[in-house]
Amino acid sequence: MNLRVVLLAASVAATPLVAPLAFAAEPSPAEIVQKSLSVNKMLDSTSDATFTLINKSGQERVRKTFGVSKLEANGEDNMRMTRFMAPADVKGTVSLLIEHSAGEDDIWIYLPALKKVRRLVSSNKKDSFVGTDFSYGDVIGHKVAEWNYKLLREEQADGADCYVIEASAKSDEVRDNSGYAKRVIWIRKDNLFAIKGDMWDEAGQPVKKFHMTELKEVDAAHHKWQAMKLEAENLQTGHKTVIAFENFKVNQKVRDDFFTTRYMEKE
Repeated sequence: MNLRVVLLAASVAATPLVAPLAFAAEPSPAEIVQKSLSVNKMLDSTSDATFTLINKSGQERVRKTFGVSKLEANGEDNMRMTRFMAPADVKGTVSLLIEHSAGEDDIWIYLPALKKVRRLVSSNKKDSFVGTDFSYGDVIGHKVAEWNYKLLREEQADGADCYVIEASAKSDEVRDNSGYAKRVIWIRKDNLFAIKGDMWDEAGQPVKKFHMTELKEVDAAHHKWQAMKLEAENLQTGHKTVIAFENFKVNQKVRDDFFTTRYMEKE
């Protein structure tokens, strides 16, 4: 999942050391963010994941999922399918997210109780991703061209040197659709992976914190990385979601039919 806030690894202490990525010239903040978004876009991937939803009293609900991703022919846009396997109240729920760099992204959700695939519109991007503290926009990613960027500072986070970049919505439409007026992102200098994010809501109030840990270079030949643990905390409700990936595999020759509404409707 592209929670590149986002968002959205082995322990941080065990993260392999890599040399800082080189740019031809000093990169702009927008260039850093654009490169960061491609760091975890593999040719394709399959994975299992455990979603743990934790309320402010510490009570937990656990969900199990199976997911696949695949790059489209343009090598930029990603397709992601997530099928909920357990417990019974969400089993059979399927989400399908398809990026379109030149237009509106496609967001589909299948709810087995209704036996119907529903297509969501841009204004739904700020909605909760299947009851979690991640939004659909957090998972599919935010379009670089829709935000203004500023390098705030450079500092260490999780033991790594990072760029700290502020992104502010270019328009009221972007703010309203994403649910965010501003985002601050910590991007590692060595591999350009975004490991932390702070979000402000449409009214300019702090609303979420993201933390991505347990980084793994899952495709060394193409320098692709994945965080095996993703955490989102809603500062206004005290609710938290932790996603832990297992059996994460890349370059699996994932079939295109996973990314169709027909597959979503399969029981």
